[in-house]
Amino acid sequence: MTTTPTPRFAAGTFTPAPGRGSLGKMLRTHAKVEASLTLRHGEQILLTLLIPLALLIGLSLLDILPSSQLGDSSKVDWITPRILALAVMSSAFTGQAIALGFDRRYGVLKRLSATALPRWLLVAGRVAAALVVVALQAVILGVVAALLGWSPSLGGILGAIPFLIVGTLAFGALGLLLGGALRAEAVLALANIVWFVLLLAGGILLAPSTMPSGVAWIVELLPSGALAEGLRSVLLDGSFGWGPFAVLVGWGIVAGALASKTTKLT
Repeated sequence: MTTTPTPRFAAGTFTPAPGRGSLGKMLRTHAKVEASLTLRHGEQILLTLLIPLALLIGLSLLDILPSSQLGDSSKVDWITPRILALAVMSSAFTGQAIALGFDRRYGVLKRLSATALPRWLLVAGRVAAALVVVALQAVILGVVAALLGWSPSLGGILGAIPFLIVGTLAFGALGLLLGGALRAEAVLALANIVWFVLLLAGGILLAPSTMPSGVAWIVELLPSGALAEGLRSVLLDGSFGWGPFAVLVGWGIVAGALASKTTKLT
């Protein structure tokens, strides 16, 4: 007489359940991959961290900045907010634009679009990765600045967080607009040119207050000038600059709307 063996697993344990993963998990995974790719890329580290660090240390220790710009503040207090603005621009705009341009060239976006990832999640993952990189930049630059004598108030640090976030979103949208519309070689050249121009004449190393009134007004309407002045106002003066904040929001909305219509997969 034979006996029926007792099943080891309950019926239905291994029933296939095809379907895509949760949106939250896909977003976290995509953002983790994008952030790790950025942090492992030597040229990206040079652009997003080493150059801002070198400028922070050099301009804080050497007598390069004119005294008319510094006013009553120390060199490190004056330059740190502007180096933070440079770090945001480097990672969210220049780095994102170049990465997107070459992802399009090598067909990465085309292949990703054939997966279960929605298009909006492809963008959201890049934005989340940029926010992670900016957070790491801010921590590292802040620690180095503190070692050089920078001592912001707690209120100033808390007030700088919204500027870092909206600045990352605005420059990220501009990076998507540039990297999603032109050929990779053109993106590489133009992104670096824009980076240098904004660094030297976009309100980062030269304060708008030292420029002629007409030029200063234009610089304050640039995303670089708005972010630098906004961070200066909260970290140095202790006041939240709603004007620069509104300028950054405007740039983000306009650039995001244009990028959604012009970005190409290949």
